[in-house]
Amino acid sequence: MLKELRLYRQYLRLNLLAGLEYKGWWLMFVQVLFVTLSEPIVIILMFNRFGNIGSWTTERILLIYAIAVTSFGLAECLFRGFDYFPWHMIRSGNFDRVLLRPKSLFVQVSASVFHIHRVARPVAGLCIIIWSLSRLDVQVTIFSVTMLVFALAGGILAYPGVFVMSSGIAFFTINALDWIYIFTNASYESTRIPVDYMPRALRYMFTFFMPMLVISYFPASVIGGFGGAIWRGWLALPAGALFLCMAMFVWQYGVRHYKSTGS
Repeated sequence: MLKELRLYRQYLRLNLLAGLEYKGWWLMFVQVLFVTLSEPIVIILMFNRFGNIGSWTTERILLIYAIAVTSFGLAECLFRGFDYFPWHMIRSGNFDRVLLRPKSLFVQVSASVFHIHRVARPVAGLCIIIWSLSRLDVQVTIFSVTMLVFALAGGILAYPGVFVMSSGIAFFTINALDWIYIFTNASYESTRIPVDYMPRALRYMFTFFMPMLVISYFPASVIGGFGGAIWRGWLALPAGALFLCMAMFVWQYGVRHYKSTGS
C-alpha cells in the first residue's frame, strides 16, 4: 500500500513539473478560477431581484453548490486519468503497455493525467464555502469542520467512482459515453436547484444511485443549520465509499474481459 502511494505521488509530481513547463499555465489557472467563481453570480443576481424561494436563500444554495464543486474539483485533480481513459488508453492501445507493468492498474491510470490549472476549481469552491458559512453566521467548531471534511472526503470518493465506472464501461464501448457527464459536471450544476423543487426522479437518482445530494445537501443542511437530521450529515463518506466500490466492480469486470487492441 505504501509503495503504491509513493508511486502515485511520483506520478503526480512528474505531471506537475511537466505542467509547470508550459509558460501559460497560470493563465489557464486564472481562467478556471474566474469561471468557477462567476457561475454563482447568476444565483446571487436572481435572488437579489426576486428574493428568497421559500426558506431557500442565496447562502444556502451556494453552500451546497460549493461543497459539490470542491469535491468534484479535488476528484478531477487526483483521478483525472480515469476521465481520459477511454480515449487516451483504450482507443490508443496504451492500456496494453500499462498491463505489462507489475504495478497497480488503479494507480497507473488515475495518476496518468494531471492538469495544474484544474486546481483552481477546488480553490474557488473553498472560497465560496467560507463566504457562505460566514454569511450564515456558522460558528467554526470541531463538529462543523469534521463534518465538512467528511463531506469533501465522500465527494472525493464518489466523483472518481463516476470516472472509474465510465472507464469500466469503455472496455465494451468507447462511443456514446457522453451520458456519463450527467453524473459529473451536470450533477454539481443541479445543486443550484433547491432540493424541494428538484424533480423527484432527479432527486432519487442523485441520492440512491450517484450520492451527490448525500455528499453535498445532507452535510450542508446540518452545518448550515437549515434542517435535516444530524446523522444524515455523516452519510457522505460511507455513501461515497460504497459508490466507489460499486464502480470498482464494474472496472474489474471490464479489465477481466479486455481483449487488447491488437496494435
